[in-house]
Amino acid sequence: MIQGHILVIGGAGFVGSNLVKMLLSEEGNQVTALDNLLSAEKENLPLDHPRLRFIQGSISDDRIVHALQDEYDYIFHLATFHGNQSSIFDPLRDHENNTLTTLKLMEQVKDFKRLKKLVYSSAGCSVAEKTFDEAEATEEKEFTSIRHDSPYSISKIIGEFYCVYYFNQHKVPAVRARFQNVYGPGEVLGAGDWRGTYATVWRNVTPTFVYKAMKGMPMSIENEGIASRDFIFVDDICRGLIACAEKGREGEVYNIASGRETTIRELAELIMELTQSQSPLEFLPKRAWDNSGKRFGDPTKSRNELGFEAKTDIREGLEKTVAWTRENFDRIERTMHKHDEAMKAVGGAMPW
Repeated sequence: MIQGHILVIGGAGFVGSNLVKMLLSEEGNQVTALDNLLSAEKENLPLDHPRLRFIQGSISDDRIVHALQDEYDYIFHLATFHGNQSSIFDPLRDHENNTLTTLKLMEQVKDFKRLKKLVYSSAGCSVAEKTFDEAEATEEKEFTSIRHDSPYSISKIIGEFYCVYYFNQHKVPAVRARFQNVYGPGEVLGAGDWRGTYATVWRNVTPTFVYKAMKGMPMSIENEGIASRDFIFVDDICRGLIACAEKGREGEVYNIASGRETTIRELAELIMELTQSQSPLEFLPKRAWDNSGKRFGDPTKSRNELGFEAKTDIREGLEKTVAWTRENFDRIERTMHKHDEAMKAVGGAMPW
């Protein structure tokens, strides 16, 4: 485990808050969590912890970024404009909260002397082949198609470009961690501010399916559910991020992946089994914008260089996710309900 003063940008989000808690479990670590709460809630964090400092704001805000001093041993840059559909709806806000944050951070830290490692959270979708045929495990290739499905995907790969540039030109000790599809306890549907689209509430597929299964609501599956993803449990992602900070080579990129492929239909059916749900499956056409199809990550490089390997299989991870959701169901519904009026205003009235 790394030790020192650690900054987690996006520290109140789903992955960020789990990472903060894992870092605080190591005696002696001092953690600063920075988050503008656009897609997060302060309650995700142990705000009364004596070794945690919380700063509310965006790293794209000059006042915030210029206040960062050369006092951090490690920085984890997890801030993002949450997710593909929100970025399609509002590309300018995606740029402000996804691309611009990375550039401004790099400019601020390029002369820092204390910094041992800066870990940037990228996305496997930015480099994966666009196919609905048989998928091959995506390795850490250093190129990408010019055809991307969303501004989010574009922003994530531009962030990688900046990491490499600032490492080569200014020796910023940046390591890129390519996420796969993270799931697990702590992802709250509707967290943060309204962002103009139903995807503000119906976030990633796993928490959406778990919630709908528990409520007996129809579970919508596009394109017969043939698309596949590499689902990785949040504790494994956090361990992978820490491994990148501890052992990752500066300027390099690592897949933080399980290496296992699961179709969306398989995910839905497993969640229905674990929740004992009678929800009907609702089959919809393929999403017009989504050409990602089938993909999963190759964890070989991370295993060989970082000593990282995902420990949690999808059944165990979903069992923990379902249990956490049951325990926090009222809180989740309160968070979802705060968007009711905005949802109705765009013609997407909530089905409860």
